[in-house]
Amino acid sequence: MSLRARLARAPILVAPGVYDGLTAALAAEAGFEALYLSGAAVAYTRLGRPDIGLTSATEMADTMALIADRVSLPVIIDADTGFGNALNAQRTMRMYERAGAAALQVEDQTYPKRCGHLSDKSLIPEAEMAGKIAAMADARASDETLIIARTDAIAVEGIDAAFARAEAYIAAGADALFIEAPRSGEEMARVARTFGHRLPLLANMVEGGATPISSASDLEAMGFSIVIFPGGIVRALAKTAQDYYASLHAHGSNRPFSDRMFDFGGLNAVIGTDAMLAEGAKWDGEDG
Repeated sequence: MSLRARLARAPILVAPGVYDGLTAALAAEAGFEALYLSGAAVAYTRLGRPDIGLTSATEMADTMALIADRVSLPVIIDADTGFGNALNAQRTMRMYERAGAAALQVEDQTYPKRCGHLSDKSLIPEAEMAGKIAAMADARASDETLIIARTDAIAVEGIDAAFARAEAYIAAGADALFIEAPRSGEEMARVARTFGHRLPLLANMVEGGATPISSASDLEAMGFSIVIFPGGIVRALAKTAQDYYASLHAHGSNRPFSDRMFDFGGLNAVIGTDAMLAEGAKWDGEDG
């Protein structure tokens, strides 16, 4: 089933954040139907840097290709601002689509951008963003590749301006809408009341961010179709890694931490080493 077809059905689609083949495989094994390749998560893990526009389109496309080689689930990929003007956004569409993305999320911040839950964001003109969306729609190879239009206007211009921008982005050809960082449950409900009956709406759950954390069922009841948890896996693993390295440094051994980690065989079981070796043996040219 395509992502477009899935979004036309209930229940709400929960897309956890991933940043490499391992996290994608673990999320798929857990039973999710789609994944979200977070630009912030790639910045955190590949660069060890904050989400302030340092990650390149090439790094994201390379990561997308590795994930597509590992799992078959549809992936929503963070396209940031399209990495420039409308021509750059078209190139980003072609790169990400070839790499295996099912949907591109593009936003109306200036470039380089900031995480949607950081302060001091700035926006490009509404017409320029609408032009990017139309250009991306013209560049995509398949109409099944979705464009998710994001506006960060609430924090910069207010919610009414965000709604005006959203209308322009829908008119330009957006397939789904992401109004970033509502500041209260009432603002989230207002977003859903205004747009939820017209096209799929995406909600972004960031632990400690500007938007109150809500459950998938509550968001569905409001009228949202997609909920992403983009950086949760990095926050969870970073806390575990910090504890692991502190323990190793203190004890000079992994024994005190052993109940919180896989051993060699356990990890190989999770990533399917035996099955992959068996698959490879079929092609080694020996009679069996």
